[in-house]
Amino acid sequence: MAKEEISTLPDDAQRRNFVRSMLDDVRALERMIDEGWIEKGVRRIGAEQEMFLVDRAYQPANKALDLLQDLPASHFVTELAQFNLEANLTPLPLSGRSFSMMEAELVRLLAQAREVAAQKGTQIVLCGILPTLDKSHLGLDSMTPIPRYLQMNRIMTEQRGGKFTAVIKGLDELQTVHDNVMLEACNTSFQLHFQAGADEFARLYNLAQVIVAPLLAVGVNSPVLLKHRLWHETRVALFQQSLDTRAAHKVERGVRQRVSFGDGWVKSSVLEIFREDIARFRSLITAASDESPLELLDRGQIPPLKSLRLHNGTVYRWNRPCYGITEGKPHLRIECRVLPAGPTVRDEVANAAFFYGLMTALDAQYGDVSKRLLFDDAKANFVAAARYGLHARIRWLDGRSWGADELIRTVLLDAARQGLVSNGVDAADIDTYLGTLEARVTTGRTGAQWAFDSLAEMGEAARGTGRFRALTAAMARYQESNTPVHEWELAKVQTASGDRDSYRVVAQLMTTDLFTVHVDDIVDLAASLMEWEHLRHVPVEDNEGRLLGLVTHRALMRVLTSGRKASGSVTVGEIMERDPITVTPETSTLEAIELMRAHKIGSLPVVRDGRLVGIITEHDFFEISGKLLESWLKGA
Repeated sequence: MAKEEISTLPDDAQRRNFVRSMLDDVRALERMIDEGWIEKGVRRIGAEQEMFLVDRAYQPANKALDLLQDLPASHFVTELAQFNLEANLTPLPLSGRSFSMMEAELVRLLAQAREVAAQKGTQIVLCGILPTLDKSHLGLDSMTPIPRYLQMNRIMTEQRGGKFTAVIKGLDELQTVHDNVMLEACNTSFQLHFQAGADEFARLYNLAQVIVAPLLAVGVNSPVLLKHRLWHETRVALFQQSLDTRAAHKVERGVRQRVSFGDGWVKSSVLEIFREDIARFRSLITAASDESPLELLDRGQIPPLKSLRLHNGTVYRWNRPCYGITEGKPHLRIECRVLPAGPTVRDEVANAAFFYGLMTALDAQYGDVSKRLLFDDAKANFVAAARYGLHARIRWLDGRSWGADELIRTVLLDAARQGLVSNGVDAADIDTYLGTLEARVTTGRTGAQWAFDSLAEMGEAARGTGRFRALTAAMARYQESNTPVHEWELAKVQTASGDRDSYRVVAQLMTTDLFTVHVDDIVDLAASLMEWEHLRHVPVEDNEGRLLGLVTHRALMRVLTSGRKASGSVTVGEIMERDPITVTPETSTLEAIELMRAHKIGSLPVVRDGRLVGIITEHDFFEISGKLLESWLKGA
């Protein structure tokens, strides 16, 4: 997003001035294109690396502003959340050893960030969505306190006319409601930039729309959101829903969302995209306009087009057109936003080589792809890749339907190689990075598949959030060594089992997959649940999830031995313990232990805002203490 002086509370006059400035920018860009100002004949590439900051327990850490004090502003910038950072790479010509140079710079920048982070008790993790994220991390206290973020949240919430919702069905099903835009902060990406001349922009943009499906299929790395296993690239569904500002009547009319793939091919010019986005989407933020861009052109000066760029930064196409100025020359580029961060730098640069190779080779091979594939097929391919990764079916340009893995192995890897060769890319770079991607396809081990397989292998061996913590710990370890994901072993619970930071708060231990009853249920139901699931405590909740009480094994025994009427006619409400002692997910583990000791109880329901979110029992503490004792004895 352009970093301008943002008006935090723009009035109507400011908005009108900003819109007028945007329209002038579009007219200026049109003139620049017609008069040949836009740089052409250059294949320049670049990238942006987003990342998560986590503490020693692999929970999100709001440390971005602290880290930025000791990191170079020329490369590192803020993101929406304080637990995110972004690093911008130096643009490079697509030739020679451009990919090894890209990898070397990214490794250096991440090493720099890790060194500063370590001094502040923080680590860096690269993944599309952090597995340990919880809704408690997504409050406004985690938002970076910068006016443009605060204003965007306020205006988007107003436009929405209510809370933001996300409904995503995958291996699990997630339905969640949130009162701000911080769901968007769950996403981090590795964004690729590809420079294109004005006369070829429409053709290359349409090609990028076709290429992103196989690119995403092999690059998926976001299978977990809020402890739910969902799509192979859950970012695609989450990003779209988390920034959906449409009120109900606009949803009914089918108005497009701010995050979109688009609705059709670009016919002739980048101006079509800018004009459509101005027409469809009201300005979220404004900035004071500088001198007229048309007057600057009259004097032979290059206009910055600040208003157009600012608005463009609040419309989130998966392939987004961008205007910029490099070395005194205005240019256009395609920003490919589909790829998640990670799994490693080597994997990311391999994805980049695949994308840039295909952009060159398929343009030469196919020309105008809009005449060879229906737009709806390109869009469906993209969604399928996000849902299923390498298991997706893709309808390709020759009309044949392929498995994504077969299409990449059989057709696209050779094409990407030819494209890189035609640009004069060093043979060693081509072998290294396309070889890495080929091995990933051959083994079927994308970042998402590794995570799914790891979670399945761990099963229920970890209590509470242990599986997701172990997953994140393994990611961080492999990323530091830059071992490509196809060589990773599956994550194991032991990855974090000996770390005392892994057990500091209740949220790290509690069970969230709960069996509950209601007050008007018969006691026999509670007794049967205890027998079938080997439980000693069953929470009682209402239809809204509010905790009303707790049925204990001891209370059931009293019913059976008291000589009261048949248990089939006794309700849960008659025997439950009302107003049980509770804790929150943020309660320290030591405090929870002391509460159990002081009150001689074997469990603590975990609540947030009165609603039941989990339970922690004495059995959980026995299990953890056993693991820690075993780890200590082995170390001794």
